[in-house]
Amino acid sequence: MDLRIGFHVSIAGSISNSVANALKIGCSAFQIFSRNPKGWNAKPIGNEDSKIFQMKLADSRIQRNSVIVHMPYLPNLSSPNGELYKKSISVLSEEVYRCSILDISYLVIHLGSHLGKGSENGISQLIKACNYAFDNYKSYYQKTIPVTVLLENSAGQKNSIGSKFEEISLILDRLASRKFGVCLDTCHAFASGYDLRTETGVDQMLEHFNKTIGLKEMKIVHLNDSKGDLNSHSDRHEHIGLGNIGKTGFGALFKHKKVTNLPIIMETPIDEKRGDPENLKVVIDLIKQ
Repeated sequence: MDLRIGFHVSIAGSISNSVANALKIGCSAFQIFSRNPKGWNAKPIGNEDSKIFQMKLADSRIQRNSVIVHMPYLPNLSSPNGELYKKSISVLSEEVYRCSILDISYLVIHLGSHLGKGSENGISQLIKACNYAFDNYKSYYQKTIPVTVLLENSAGQKNSIGSKFEEISLILDRLASRKFGVCLDTCHAFASGYDLRTETGVDQMLEHFNKTIGLKEMKIVHLNDSKGDLNSHSDRHEHIGLGNIGKTGFGALFKHKKVTNLPIIMETPIDEKRGDPENLKVVIDLIKQ
């Protein structure tokens, strides 16, 4: 089995350093921020930076379609009109462009919060933001958008968009472009009420995903255990098998080829309990069971 598994890795020093950082911990897939995730401004990616990144990636065993960029934290693509929304759609536009410079296939976005204006308003704002980013790219570069934007399911915090598969399906239906898909986050799914602790629960979740969204739309998996309980709406990641989903749940998930054939990215803690290599070993052992 040709597994593609890895972690979110640092770009400190240079974006091209991410390749070595990923290889050092045994990744066959990885995710990065293309910029400081806690700021609005981004240093431009120069042609030389992009060339070095692509050269290092080509020299590694990691496939181009197993590298993912994650949107920074500050944007809220579902917020009402105002300064925050303007800045948010600007960042999304920039990230689509930055992915195209780096020749990265996938951009994961958080769907954001409607800030009390209601989910219909939030969804409309999100769709406007996505269409703006794509139209902006086309108008500047007169070519097909090379990146697929992936909607990440949320943990169901107050006012958040996209915790239920039905809502994500509605959003995908309303996006005119085909360049969209889904990033399934296991911690978020569990926190929003999908019980992943048993084989039956996992099977039901995937069947429900298929009926509402379609499994073909699932492009990557964020593999995270959950510190919070089922339906807690708490977005707190835990080491694989040490949280409330547990090894049984992940073992059941890995019985599905649809999941193990996708890039699997962990966003697990690094602490005294475990680091990335230990989580990677746990996952590979569970897959081989």
